[in-house]
Amino acid sequence: YLLYILIIFLIGIFSMIFGFSNQNGTESSKTSEKFTILITKNVKSIQNKPVDEKEKIIFYIEGIVRKIAHFTIYMIVGILIRTLCQTYKIHEIDKFSISIITGIIYATADEIHQAFIPGRSSMFIDVLIDTMGTTMGILIIMIIIEICEKINLNKDNHKYLVN
Repeated sequence: YLLYILIIFLIGIFSMIFGFSNQNGTESSKTSEKFTILITKNVKSIQNKPVDEKEKIIFYIEGIVRKIAHFTIYMIVGILIRTLCQTYKIHEIDKFSISIITGIIYATADEIHQAFIPGRSSMFIDVLIDTMGTTMGILIIMIIIEICEKINLNKDNHKYLVN
């Protein structure tokens, strides 16, 4: 069942990425701006600024929020793809390669897609950020797998010591 659940989640996250990328420039900016306003609404040093200065700060933070969103959503992609690869009996290097290549291909296709959306652009830096996010997700899963294997190895060793 894990295989099917992972595939469903992966399709879901790819669909979500496609949906965000399919927003025109105005819709995309409104989405980012709403989130930025939400996270800055209790920051008094921003809220106490004059309106024009506050808008400049929010616009700047919005750019950072967008890049963090890219990284985070692709980190989830990396986690899902690497976990999905773990369900197959293939070499570790192949699991890593398949995971990273899939992330890069989807990030590249996503940026190409955005180039055809009114008010949007395709940015190579976003592919790099997406790839870093994917890599982080893959590394998280690899570390978790390593920890689990060590725990299981310790349990096996303990079993032989007790008997």
